Amino acid sequence: MKKFLLASALAFSTMSFAQIDFSSTRFGVTAGGNYSRVKNAHNPSGPRFTVQGGVLALIPIGKENQFFLQPEVVYFGAGETGKDKDAKGIDGYNAVYANNYLSVPISFKAYFSEAESEFFGLIGPRFNFLLSQNVKNAPVLRPYYDPDVVDASLPNVNGKASKFNFGIGIGVGYSYKRQLELAARYDFGLSNTYPGLDHEPKGTDKGKSEQVLSLSLSYIFQ
Repeated sequence: MKKFLLASALAFSTMSFAQIDFSSTRFGVTAGGNYSRVKNAHNPSGPRFTVQGGVLALIPIGKENQFFLQPEVVYFGAGETGKDKDAKGIDGYNAVYANNYLSVPISFKAYFSEAESEFFGLIGPRFNFLLSQNVKNAPVLRPYYDPDVVDASLPNVNGKASKFNFGIGIGVGYSYKRQLELAARYDFGLSNTYPGLDHEPKGTDKGKSEQVLSLSLSYIFQ
């Protein structure tokens, strides 16, 4: 909760102390690919490759054509698979743990100069609302569970994803004439993706944080 409040305070303090010009807001569309993993949740554990896509707004901050607030609303695929390169042939290698979100990142965006074509940086919180969770080819019991204690028919054996999670994202990109933009971003989860697996592996309390590396292409209308 403290981390959530910190992320929210960062966003709201930016809005409170800066001169935001909503009347000059521009809108755009964005799409890209995601590479995601979840720490300490499943075994074996490997990356999931999926997509994102949605809309964005570019809201000027101050009179310079350099600083902006960029909120987005996107479909955002994340989660993990069992494809650990050292686990080929092991039960669970072909597993897919797919978490799909309606995601709302709110980024402070700074171009390196006021030039039309320029590099830029992004930083800010991301809020994810779970749309669906799909689990395929998972082992009947994960190795962390004791089969003498856990009923394999229980629906939470592979972990029920939280309906809401959040994190902090940081990224860099390049803008061509402030219209066509390519951005790479890393989002680090600050909340627990699988609350039901809090104490797995047995005797530990390691967080199950979702991490996503993404590459996106955006077009911003004039």
